[in-house]
Amino acid sequence: MKPSKLILTFILTASSVALLRAQSNESPYLTKSLTSENIKNVNLETSGGSLLVAGGDTNPRIEVYVRGNNNKNLSKSEIESLLNEYYDLKVEASGGTLNAKAKTKKNMNNWKNSVSISFKAYVPKNVSTNLTTSGGSIRLSNLTGEQNFTTSGGSLHVSQLTGDIKGQTSGGSIQIEDSKDKIELATSGGSIRASGCEGTIELNTSGGSLNFSDLKGTIKAVTSGGSVQGTDISGELITHTSGGSINLDRISGSLDAATSAGSAHVNMLSVDKYVKVDVSSGHADIQLPGSKGLNLNLSAQKVNADNLTNFSGTKEKDRINGKLNGGGADVDVRVSSGNINLVVK
Repeated sequence: MKPSKLILTFILTASSVALLRAQSNESPYLTKSLTSENIKNVNLETSGGSLLVAGGDTNPRIEVYVRGNNNKNLSKSEIESLLNEYYDLKVEASGGTLNAKAKTKKNMNNWKNSVSISFKAYVPKNVSTNLTTSGGSIRLSNLTGEQNFTTSGGSLHVSQLTGDIKGQTSGGSIQIEDSKDKIELATSGGSIRASGCEGTIELNTSGGSLNFSDLKGTIKAVTSGGSVQGTDISGELITHTSGGSINLDRISGSLDAATSAGSAHVNMLSVDKYVKVDVSSGHADIQLPGSKGLNLNLSAQKVNADNLTNFSGTKEKDRINGKLNGGGADVDVRVSSGNINLVVK
């Protein structure tokens, strides 16, 4: 990421955090009740604020928050004057759909007249969303349905979602908790944390670390610029990094892990179909279950494996190739520049 873009990303993210803190202690500029609307779809769009959608609320409504430039507190008359002159703000609900949109008019050419417009929607649980903001964070919770959300300058925080979940940010971190089914999340400028999730999960970051725990299903987690940390994963895990180490503990199932610039530490509780670990520059510490039949194919500058029992095959300084407990799932570990330390127990 270019320095100018990195600085802009930091400013936008810091601004959205400050805005969320400010909003927690202020009253909304506008509140619209949704009690009689039976909302099934929520479409929110703003260029300079944050978005929140929370499901399962007994008092369905949408709240609009407006703050001045640099989080300046404005009177209601000042807000109305600025909105009327420089913004198009529409909040409407009909046919089970909530639409809220805030955008600047063409005559907005002075940043001193800018305001931040944020939406908070409290709706039934069975709701699908389509959310877009250029300058703030997005929060989603307790929803079932199809969720699509994008921000260019803030973080994503989602929890207790079920369904088709797709989110992207160009300038912030991602956190997802207690969600399931189909999850696809990506960021160009932050880390990703995922916990308590299940299903088909895809996590991608170009500029941060990956940290995940208690995941079940088919999981693909890739980073171009950070480390990978994972615990209590079951199913199939594919994780690659171009710029950090990999630490995986209590993994059950199949694994494909690769790093171009770090070491790998892997503890397999059980092996399903395969284990593949590829390290370009570093060492690999691998722990495998001793009761499982495995086909071992390990190569490195030096392979340390002193406690192999019930093994048939070849053992050399730089490679091991053979069957453990009669053979079974394939275990392929390759280290280009470093050692492999294998423990079977």
